[in-house]
Amino acid sequence: MSLLSMESLNKAYGLKQLLQSVSFTIEEGDKIGLLGKNGSGKSTFLKLAAGLEAPDDGQITFSKSLRIEYLSQNPQYDGASSVLETVLQGDSPNIRLWQHYHDTMKAALKDPEDSRLQQALAELNHEMDRQGAWGIESEAQSILTRLGVTSFDTLIGSLSGGQRKRVALAAALMNPADLLILDEPTNHLDNTAIDWLEKYLLKFSGTLLMVTHDRYFLERVTNRIIELDRGRLFSYPGNYSQYLERKLAREEIEAASTDKKRSMLRKELAWMLQGAKARTTKQKARIQRFEKLQQENLKTGGGGALQISSAASRLGKKTIILDQVYHSYGAEPIIDSYSCILDRDERMGIVGPNGIGKSTLLGIMQGSIEPVHGSVEIGTTVKIGYFPQESTGLPEEMRVIDYIREGGEYLAAGKKSLSASQMLETFLFPASAQWNILQKLSGGELRRLHLLRILMEAPNVLLLDEPGNDLDIETLTILEDYLDDFPGAVVAVSHDRFFLDRVCERILAFSGQGRLQEYPGNYTDYLARSSALPENQSGGSAESAPVVRRSASGSAAVKAPKLTYMEQKEFDEIEGTIEIAEIELAAVNDSINQAGSDYQLLEQLEAERIQLEARLDELLERWTYLTERTEEISRHKNGSRL
Repeated sequence: MSLLSMESLNKAYGLKQLLQSVSFTIEEGDKIGLLGKNGSGKSTFLKLAAGLEAPDDGQITFSKSLRIEYLSQNPQYDGASSVLETVLQGDSPNIRLWQHYHDTMKAALKDPEDSRLQQALAELNHEMDRQGAWGIESEAQSILTRLGVTSFDTLIGSLSGGQRKRVALAAALMNPADLLILDEPTNHLDNTAIDWLEKYLLKFSGTLLMVTHDRYFLERVTNRIIELDRGRLFSYPGNYSQYLERKLAREEIEAASTDKKRSMLRKELAWMLQGAKARTTKQKARIQRFEKLQQENLKTGGGGALQISSAASRLGKKTIILDQVYHSYGAEPIIDSYSCILDRDERMGIVGPNGIGKSTLLGIMQGSIEPVHGSVEIGTTVKIGYFPQESTGLPEEMRVIDYIREGGEYLAAGKKSLSASQMLETFLFPASAQWNILQKLSGGELRRLHLLRILMEAPNVLLLDEPGNDLDIETLTILEDYLDDFPGAVVAVSHDRFFLDRVCERILAFSGQGRLQEYPGNYTDYLARSSALPENQSGGSAESAPVVRRSASGSAAVKAPKLTYMEQKEFDEIEGTIEIAEIELAAVNDSINQAGSDYQLLEQLEAERIQLEARLDELLERWTYLTERTEEISRHKNGSRL
């Protein structure tokens, strides 16, 4: 069944044509990955599919009663709402009921003497029980915890951009949808959360359309890949590896056609150069054919892609040495007595949960952060290229070519030199785009440009902090190829499992309480050697971990775990709720045994039984979680008294 169809869509921003006569249909059950270079229009395509933007021309038809849930690349929320309130902003009946109860409860707490509010709260409490709506809050908290968000009452306005993105993802997953549209869902997730999301979407019964650069994610989740390329849309059945095979076959066919066109172009060019005498009015058709061939050749890329090898400044024997480095924020250590000598050809990947200290370690290696204890030595020949998580503060009014030339006019590569313009072409900035100002670039294009600027400065030690953030797959492939021959050390913090497997030969894993453990090999080897599934990498369950928050002064305060008001209320009542559910299930089972051959009644009772069993499983799982939380709180209190 078709959920959505696009017919002859055109969409442009200024002079840039993003979509040109694009037609496309999304079928029920599709799990679609959308690929394309940064700035090719992927996010715009998702907004069109979500009904948030309209095409310049063409038509989009949505099936009747289609429920769409959309995750923006940069979600915006009311900063005064809490995390839990933000996640439970959907339109399902249980969420609406929870919102009504929550609003009434807040009003009743402000005015406890108002009998009408107390009566309304009691009625809503009964209705929540009747509808089985209490589980909606538990489900939201469970999803948030899986995505690395454990402080449910924190205001959205106090969160970082990455934390807000995780909250927005939880909100999208909470709302029932026939079509789930996700723009870079794996950005700002650690490897544990990505692994969970991958499994969640594999079980998702609806239709999925997403943009992601995570190639393992595309390989395991999708059954269809579509690609935007210069305004055209190409569709390939299958997952990422099947897409690569089919794309290669298509491009080989196109290359044969292009070679024939180039041969014709050379002949036409020779004729055009014969002089004015040859170009009489009788040859107008031939001139038009020449011009058409010339335009087609430009569109297919002309002379082909540049091949580059890596270049770097000379690196001596001494690189970066960390000796018994200890660093903490307040009383909580994030790096405890870590020592390391970077080899000149080091390829190290750093992994661990979000907020555990990976970026801080890069800062210590770079010399921008001084550890509390221990020493850091940086060799005199070391020239560090540091690529941060976010590309902010770039000169918006500067032209692309000037920004790169400021880093280096030429880059030595073996016996030859590549100009700034040639390097820009290699990093997917054609000549026509090199005179644009940075302000006109998309977020992904800015990241790509910032990366190239760092490489143009010819560093011999590269420190990369989440290099995959906002970079398209083609740019990541270029970077990986570049790093293959890079004559220096590379240290990368990354949640991109494919990148870690492709580039790294050693993994440094953060496991909490300042512990760091090194493993030889790439990310897959690390998982095997550590004998730890991805959900166990953090060294403890996310649900029971105390939450560390920075104070305004920069020190850290450890927030003691405690049950929220709603959790405590739920815990006090849950055993009674479980008992009622067990009685109801027993009654339905008795009715099934007595129904005899009344197949219509049996069908109805069987549906009730399945629903009640699922509800009971959910309650038991929630009871287990709340019991463990209560025990954890008790241990924390007892420990604080010692």
